[in-house]
Amino acid sequence: MKNVMGVIYTGEADARLRELTMTRAIAALPVAGRYRVIDFHVSSMVNSGIKNVGVIMQKNYHSLMDHLGSGKEWDLHGKNDGLRVLPPFLTRENVGLYSGILDALRSNTNYLTRSKQEYLILSNSNVIYNAHLEEMVRFHKESGADMTLMYTRRPDMRRDEFGAYMTVGEDGKVEDFEVEPTHPTQECSFMEVLVIRREMLRTLVDKAVAHGLHDMNHDVIMPMVQDGKSRINAWEYTGPCWRMDSVQSFFRFNMDMLNPAIRKEIFCEDLPVYTKVRDEMPARYGEEASVINSLVADGCIIEGTVENSILARGVRIAPGAHVKNCIIMQDGQVHSGAEIENCILDKQSTIKRNARLIGPAAYPIVIAKNVVI
Repeated sequence: MKNVMGVIYTGEADARLRELTMTRAIAALPVAGRYRVIDFHVSSMVNSGIKNVGVIMQKNYHSLMDHLGSGKEWDLHGKNDGLRVLPPFLTRENVGLYSGILDALRSNTNYLTRSKQEYLILSNSNVIYNAHLEEMVRFHKESGADMTLMYTRRPDMRRDEFGAYMTVGEDGKVEDFEVEPTHPTQECSFMEVLVIRREMLRTLVDKAVAHGLHDMNHDVIMPMVQDGKSRINAWEYTGPCWRMDSVQSFFRFNMDMLNPAIRKEIFCEDLPVYTKVRDEMPARYGEEASVINSLVADGCIIEGTVENSILARGVRIAPGAHVKNCIIMQDGQVHSGAEIENCILDKQSTIKRNARLIGPAAYPIVIAKNVVI
């Protein structure tokens, strides 16, 4: 794996995540109390032995840069290679808003050229997974493919008019590939992760951008599958995965983390997930506090009732407050007498005394950052 580098594209922002991505990229979304979405991608690469990881950013990248820092938490702060944060490359032609992943790669040609690894793993940031990427690279090398795509057969990964789907033959070759169908009919969902030779990717990107193309799935992979001149293989990922493309999917992932069996699958012993360390006091519970089936991060002060919820660092639940089926991000506050259910509170949000906020389980209420209710 020393001959493999990783590139993570964090530029895709999904309007269906509403207030959650108004000021941050999907990769910077806080999940499971103390992690962010990008932690899973970087950790998978580091656990597989990759030492050169580039993170391409677009707009709203300040919180992501602050989170990643020098890459110390992922052991990517050495003299050779390491973590490379790649903010938007500004020129007269490029104002910092990439039209797609092809534009982003083209703007970072210098990084791809300076890297010395032969193979490259390219990953988008809108799917949460935790994979043995070295197995995918081994499959790619042994099969002699030009490109290998990661896919899953999980039915909950399929979306109408969103995503890419494929048919995979018994020999692992991609026989058909469709992008954003009205109703997906193929059971294999592309997880936006692929392995390819670094020089081949550079060539494909240069040709595509020169012809005014922007989308990797629609403009590069699909034509390569259709013309049959290149061998496009697929490697099946059998572990748990979630697509972060809506408020409901974000809420579902966090609620799934309350299930010990699912949590053990994604946070497995041989694939630890690393994140930025924040030194805090342990969570403190008051005499009348009641906490049932919840994830509570360090720095929390709980004096009320919490059920089936996820509390990030520094959250305060006052006496008499009742929190049920909620996600409360960093430094959120719920004052005494308040009752909230099926809600997502972004950072530093406050629910004032005796307020009552109850949303439907299928469509949780989202409170934006720094909002007081």
